[in-house]
Order: sequence, then structure tokens, then C-alpha cells
Amino acid sequence: MSEKAVVIEAPGGPEQLQLVDVEVGEPGPGEVRIRHHACGLNYIDVYHRNGSYPLPLPARLGMEGAGVVEAVGEGVAHLKAGDRAAYASQPPGAYATARVMPARCVLRLPDAIAFDTAAAMMLKGLTVQYLLRRTLPQGGLQAGDFVLFHAAAGGVGLIACQWARALGLQLIGTAGSDEKCALALAHGAAHAINYRRDPDFAARVREITGGRGVKVVYDSVGADTWAGSLDSLAPFGLLASFGGASGPVPPVNIGTLAAKGSLYLTRPTLFTHLASQQATQAMGDELFALVAGGQVDIRIDRRYALADVAEAHRDLEARRLVGSAVLLP
Repeated sequence: MSEKAVVIEAPGGPEQLQLVDVEVGEPGPGEVRIRHHACGLNYIDVYHRNGSYPLPLPARLGMEGAGVVEAVGEGVAHLKAGDRAAYASQPPGAYATARVMPARCVLRLPDAIAFDTAAAMMLKGLTVQYLLRRTLPQGGLQAGDFVLFHAAAGGVGLIACQWARALGLQLIGTAGSDEKCALALAHGAAHAINYRRDPDFAARVREITGGRGVKVVYDSVGADTWAGSLDSLAPFGLLASFGGASGPVPPVNIGTLAAKGSLYLTRPTLFTHLASQQATQAMGDELFALVAGGQVDIRIDRRYALADVAEAHRDLEARRLVGSAVLLP
């Protein structure tokens, strides 16, 4: 059957994104065919498009979506045709009307969660799950502990603010405007720092924490925040660098970790955590429960037609989006 999908023939700007006809066949062993009702938009899609994270070319883009399962391949037991479903998964290819893909990371979607909400939350929400629940400093995190979360008004950040509040954590969020800081606070951040007005955010973190620093920094910004993130940590603190929106982190002198207090450093990825269907199910169940229970609200800032994917990428790169955005096939 012929469907529509977004592909790139070469890395580059949003102009490389092409909506073309593709053939979608039957699912093989361990696969499903899903018809999308909504597709998620994430900054990793920009990295794939511009070549920062190279893909074999020509390449399809998009890492998350939601829709209805049309067919299942041999060996797939947790899904059946007609199920509402959602996923964050490799390989890319969610920017499409329909696709065949590995079933391992596709989860049955509760009726209480709308398709566009699911498409906006799977990659971001599962990212927050593995960060706040699995990427932990020495001794773990307890209610009352301080954590620093950069880009707190973005799609991942707003989920993190709410999830941290549900866990009793004191999340210090950074953002690039007073309006974004207010949004982070409204979603559960205990404190917010406008890094444009107050570029020495590490000093503000020390003030907020009584001079000690935070137990963990969750940093998706990269180059621009790297030094300040290290300076924000308490002794034995953990820096979890999970993205590089401002550019890659510079080469690390491991001695710096010793000098700043026997610090820990990790570069985790979501898809390491989603390596098995059982792990994906457990992570997804926790996310679904928080969203269905109202503890985490998924803010969708924009909905774009799939044909307007280039405009969506321009808005994403220019940081014009607050919260999440989705593409509608």
C-alpha cells in the first residue's frame, strides 16, 4: 500500500525535508504496522536531519507516534490489530501516515490518553522516567532533595517539573525568559533561573541550596551549560548529560571531576533503557499512570500538518515552541 512519509536525501536545513510516497507492506516477525493519528516532534529529529546524529541515507525521520495497530507479525503477543498504541522507538520513521516497525517498543495506549497527547509525551515522558527514576546520584534521590534541570520550559522540562513535584523533589529549572521561568514554576519547579538575565546560574544554585549545590544536574543543553553544571553540583554529585542543543560538550579533563568534589558523569540514552519489551512496558506503565491520574499534564503548544514539517523544524530550532508539538498526518 502507498503511504506518505517524510524523508531526507542529504543532511542539512529544514528545506531537506520532503513528503513523498512510500510503500508500506505487511509486518514481519516481531513487527507491527501502525496507522498514525499523531506524530511527535523532538530535538533529536533536528540532529538526525542536520547530520549531527548521522543516519544512512535516504533517511526517514521521527522517533515517536500514536495510532491504531493495523496488523501484527509472527511472535507479537502484547498487541493485536485494532489496539490503540503509542511508542518511542528506533529506527526513525514516525513522520508518516503509516509504518511497519519493531513491536518491542510499541505499547498499548490507555483509552484515557488521547492520540495527540500520547504522540507528544512518549519520547519526552520516557526520557524523564529514565532520568528521574533510573539515572540517580550516589544514594539515590529522596523527597526534599535539590536537582537542577536545564531547559525546564521545553517539552521534556515541563514533564520533569511535574514528575519531580510528584516525587517531592525540589527542582531548580533554567530557561531563557521570565515567561518560560514562570511556566516552569507553574508546572512544579520549586525555583527557576532566567539564564539570559542571570548567566551565572551556578551561583544562583548555590544561593538556593545554602551553598551546598545539587545532588544531580540533568543537562540537555550541552556546550553552553557544561561548566556551570559542574559548578552546581554538591560533592559526589552526578552530571547526567543527555543532549547538546547548544553544541557538543567539549573534551573532558577527568581531573576536573576530582577537583570539583569527586563528581560522577554519565551520558545516558533513552534507547539503552528501552532494550527489552519488559523494560519498555514497566517504564510506560509508570508514565501512563501519572498522565492518566493527572499528576503530569502534557502541554501541546502547536499542532502542524505533516506537510508543514519544515515549518515545525524551523520553529523548533528557533526555540519558538513551549512544551510539546505534534505533526498530524
